[in-house]
Amino acid sequence: MESLARHFATIVEIIRLPVAALNFHSHIDPAGIPEAYRYHTKPHPKYRIIQNKSVGAALIDLRASADRDSYLEQIRGKNRGAFHAKRARARGYVVTEIERNNFVDEIHAINTSVDIRQGRPMEAHYLQKVSHFEKLPYFKYFGVFDAKGKLMAYANLAIYGDFCAFSHVIGHRNNDGIMHLMVVDIVCSLIEERALNYIMYDTFFGAQPGLRQFKLALGFKPYRAKYRLK
Repeated sequence: MESLARHFATIVEIIRLPVAALNFHSHIDPAGIPEAYRYHTKPHPKYRIIQNKSVGAALIDLRASADRDSYLEQIRGKNRGAFHAKRARARGYVVTEIERNNFVDEIHAINTSVDIRQGRPMEAHYLQKVSHFEKLPYFKYFGVFDAKGKLMAYANLAIYGDFCAFSHVIGHRNNDGIMHLMVVDIVCSLIEERALNYIMYDTFFGAQPGLRQFKLALGFKPYRAKYRLK
């Protein structure tokens, strides 16, 4: 009975999630975008009756903030995103777009800097050094640099249509708030550009508690995503 009650509570929670319409635009990349659409909408590996990235999608509605200050106001407070981003900025860290092939060694060093992240061993593909990165037309690549110009973290952001999504967010482990700074600055730039509706950071369901808290601290909320390929 207890198990049945938990399942029922989960179903109710899912039903109550706000719905977000996320559109893939195939003209951006006629090969890559439809492939990404199929990945997001294929059956979930564990719960086959739902789509892979549909339930509990971690999203920020970029239209809900009039400007960067409005977004920062939403994530203020001790141990929230704005607090950590401000602390990292005060310590000399900056975020900028990067050409990954200029930082092959630095990216490999970040990928192999720890064996365990979020309670799980690093996946094998992170441990293999890439000698050359392909630059996909619908991606932007960002890095966090310290005051001495060392790459400390990086993020790959896919622009799928009227929304974008992180595919990689990874950095050296320290307590300076560099990961918060990177996400905050990217979100702020997207709000100012007014070109997209949502930014996605995978899903809440299945994420480790620490990663769930990280997303919440940055303003991400769980949604039911409805995808469409145009």
